[in-house]
Amino acid sequence: MKKLMIYLKSYKKETVFAPLFKMLEATFELFVPLVMAAIIDRGIGQADTGYVLKMGGILVALGLIGLLCSITAQYFAAKAAVGFSTGLKHALFDHIQSLSFTEIDTLGTSTLITRMTSDVNQVQNGVNMVLRLFLRSPFIVFGAMIMAFTIDGKAAMIFVVTIPLLAVVVFGIMALTMPMYKKVQAGLDAVLSTTRENLTGARVIRAFHKEEEETERFEEKNGFLTHLQLVVGRISALTNPVTYIIINAATILLLYTGAVRVDNGSITQGEVVALVNYMSQILVELIKLANLIITITKALACANRIEAVFEVESSMRWQEEADCADRESGLAAGGGKASGTDARKVNQNGQMAQQDLAVEFEHVHLTYGGAGAESLSDIHIQVPKGQTVGIIGGTGSGKSSLVNMIPRFYDATAGTVRVDGRDVKSYGMEELRERIGIVLQKAVLFRGTIRENLLWGKGDATDEELWEALRLAQAKEFVETKEGRLDAPVAQEGRNLSGGQRQRLTIARALVAKPEILILDDSASALDYATDAALRRALKELPGETTVFIVSQRASSIQHADQIIVLEDGEMAGIGTHEELLADCEVYQEIYYSQFEKQSAEDNL
Repeated sequence: MKKLMIYLKSYKKETVFAPLFKMLEATFELFVPLVMAAIIDRGIGQADTGYVLKMGGILVALGLIGLLCSITAQYFAAKAAVGFSTGLKHALFDHIQSLSFTEIDTLGTSTLITRMTSDVNQVQNGVNMVLRLFLRSPFIVFGAMIMAFTIDGKAAMIFVVTIPLLAVVVFGIMALTMPMYKKVQAGLDAVLSTTRENLTGARVIRAFHKEEEETERFEEKNGFLTHLQLVVGRISALTNPVTYIIINAATILLLYTGAVRVDNGSITQGEVVALVNYMSQILVELIKLANLIITITKALACANRIEAVFEVESSMRWQEEADCADRESGLAAGGGKASGTDARKVNQNGQMAQQDLAVEFEHVHLTYGGAGAESLSDIHIQVPKGQTVGIIGGTGSGKSSLVNMIPRFYDATAGTVRVDGRDVKSYGMEELRERIGIVLQKAVLFRGTIRENLLWGKGDATDEELWEALRLAQAKEFVETKEGRLDAPVAQEGRNLSGGQRQRLTIARALVAKPEILILDDSASALDYATDAALRRALKELPGETTVFIVSQRASSIQHADQIIVLEDGEMAGIGTHEELLADCEVYQEIYYSQFEKQSAEDNL
């Protein structure tokens, strides 16, 4: 929790004024029993109506001033708590965005959502309650005890015994429930994960008639969470009855002692009433304190979960363009204007000059975090600028893993990936990503308009540039039929569009940026063969030396590429042109002939 307190720094004034005004309210409240004692002993005891009215006016004044202080404290506490949670959410979101895909895969989407929402809200409530009650309640408890000593020392000894007993109960219950609340939040993660899966895959569940099984799975997770909440709730519920028993026993003892002292003439009837009022104040404040401690317990458990996310560091380190230390050392060693890697015109095998390569994989290996085996092994590829490269292979062969290392979504565990002759690790994030346009396997669109989604590729793109990108992506025709055209609405995740329309819009979004390297990661799977062919022809119109990577399951989509990379179980099974692979690569032959035989059979039907 301490690490999160830095987000309260901007609210120092509020964090001081909130408890200060609560303390003022508590101070005025402590004078109320004394005024009541005076009304009973002097006003009622001596039948002095004027004195009763006068002291009654003082009681009203004390109440109004206390109310004003309370409202002021509430305002400052709410302002600080909401401001704190706003800063915390921004920082947490920024930190999550800085994590690599490896860390996000490890943490899981569901728990990140829970920590961004439920956990932060619990911490916000904790901060609010602490600012309002954390000092007020103990102040009232010990203030009431001190005021009791000013009335009668012997009777006040009851307070000295009662308060520690109550403290043992309250803090003992807190110690028991704190670890349980951590389990409750973890159970909430599991319920959220199951719910998210069911909502995302609702169509698949219905298609396979698995509603009952998924309902049972949800009920199991929810039942476990309910059980945890009931257990911790039962323990927390002990606070009030045990507290009441102790307080009422103390009140009975206080009344007995007070009656004896009044009979002896040591104290007055009004002072006994004042002592009982102070005991009642202690009861009320301890109940508030018990509820506060439950809230704090939840907040601390949630704060620890949030801190755990902050403690996760990205496995990737990006070098900004201004940081040229490593490159300068390369210049000194190479004696030229390029780095040591760039200065090599020809490698040891006499292959193409580094400066003419768009992308190079130099004996690259990739193992995902927690995986038992490599996903890619000893990948060695050189791709000249302006080439179209096809990547094909069976499911799980490592096609997406290969292209995901170009924009550095994942880092190679061994070997080097170079873009434009430089190790991708030597780039700043913006510098690398602005060179690359990528269309991922899953077409993701955001709620808004077609224009807003396309501007993700280039924020200042003109309408002409947007229409040109749509034309190249074979999306212009259907966008023109939409009401509003570029300003036609897009639902969340593009649900109001077909799969093919979504894919074409995501391709257009990447083309708007006019990238040096374009990666299409199986992004035309929902397109028919004619549209797919038209798209490939359009890609040949891309200006300059645009290098295109096409990942596909269709041999027809990549057979006209300048070179084709065939992957099998994370290893290169072949590389070359369509004709070369068809003659020499068994894996490629199997893929190609299976698809074309199937198509031929369908044509004969």
